[in-house]
Amino acid sequence: MEKRIRIVMAKPGLDGHDRGIKVLARAFRDAGMEVIYLGLRQTPEMIVRAAVQEDADVIALSILSGAHRSIFPKVQQLMHEAGLDNVLLTGGGIIPKKDMEILQQQRVGRLFGPGSSLAEIIEYVTAWVEEHRSNPDNESGDR
Repeated sequence: MEKRIRIVMAKPGLDGHDRGIKVLARAFRDAGMEVIYLGLRQTPEMIVRAAVQEDADVIALSILSGAHRSIFPKVQQLMHEAGLDNVLLTGGGIIPKKDMEILQQQRVGRLFGPGSSLAEIIEYVTAWVEEHRSNPDNESGDR
């Protein structure tokens, strides 16, 4: 039996709006993934520490506060320091398209905004994990 996808989900920073991430957590669970939801007000250090402890395949962040340009790179740096180079960092929230493009150029995974299809998000996460499990040396930036 193949290992289920383990996804750590969190709301970093001071943003207290968590309805969207809870909808996603349920959708991931219903798609057969193991969801570890850390909740509100998580620091990048807390998120990466949990990903290490939980042997996560994916870290998914929900950011509505406008801090995406600082939080994603910080989490990414901590992931690299912890040896999580083959873990997908993805997420979404209120992120301007230009900022999504900048973050993706910095090797953050695909980001999703309001109105994104749950099926599309699940397919992206599933395909990324399957590809990187079968080819763990994939460092092509194909996020």
